[in-house]
Amino acid sequence: MAPTSFRDDVIAGLSLPQKSLPPKYFYDARGGRLFERICRLPEYYLTRAELALTRANLPAIARFAGRGCQLIEYGSGESLKTRLLIRALRPAAYTPVDISAAALRGAALRLRREFPWLRILPLQADFSRPVEAPNLLPHARRVAYFPGSTIGNLTPEQAQAFLRMSADQAARMLVGVDLRKDANLLHAAYNDAQGVTAAFNLNLLARINRELRANFDLRKFAHYAFYDPSRGRIEMHLVSLARQAIRIGTHRFDFDVGESIHTENSYKYSIEGFAALAAAAGFTARKLWMDRKELFALHGLTAL
Repeated sequence: MAPTSFRDDVIAGLSLPQKSLPPKYFYDARGGRLFERICRLPEYYLTRAELALTRANLPAIARFAGRGCQLIEYGSGESLKTRLLIRALRPAAYTPVDISAAALRGAALRLRREFPWLRILPLQADFSRPVEAPNLLPHARRVAYFPGSTIGNLTPEQAQAFLRMSADQAARMLVGVDLRKDANLLHAAYNDAQGVTAAFNLNLLARINRELRANFDLRKFAHYAFYDPSRGRIEMHLVSLARQAIRIGTHRFDFDVGESIHTENSYKYSIEGFAALAAAAGFTARKLWMDRKELFALHGLTAL
């Protein structure tokens, strides 16, 4: 499949009957800073829950992955969870995969300073598409690591395809999964009182203005997030507050009052539901770690 550019994806998404934008484009420099603030919000339980379960179960997680492996991480390689795992696991090689070249450079620099003994080879790639991670150690086990709840941004069909790709490359996989829970807790996590998530959502339009010279007026759009229990997912939208026309070069996109741009899904899974999804993609669910409140899970998968 031919790679697409930011411009291509934006124009294609805004041309749909239900306008949409890929969530992978949230993370420019300001978006990354805003997401770091989101992770510290009192309403946003996910980061605290995953960090707690990682710390509490680190020896067992490292034993499952196996020392001396090649660790392949999808997403940023600079988080505290990653450093904890590297310290406990002592992999022979580490391959962070991210769409952002700047994020990869920064992460690799920090990790090389902290782990000078570790062989690090960053890979710039969009892991929502097929990715071939380099085989740095032909005789070492390859272990994929996908922390956070990023797999929830994919539809179940996309998640299954992503897991199938990973099963072709890695003998084992560690996947962070947000669990189904009280809808009020979910609503609060994506509608924080300080408005940081709203700013994060709206920043996507600011990025389009800056990089594609569009004319979005951010004052005429509002953040809207809700939980759809029938689909088991949070949906994030940007809702137009006025009739307006947006231009990107020669392209024009008309908005009615109340019309939205769908910017993100965040699927929540049951333990059994995610295990079945993994099985359909060629993995067996072997290990399971959860925080004390059972808000978040880390699945240990082995390829069939």
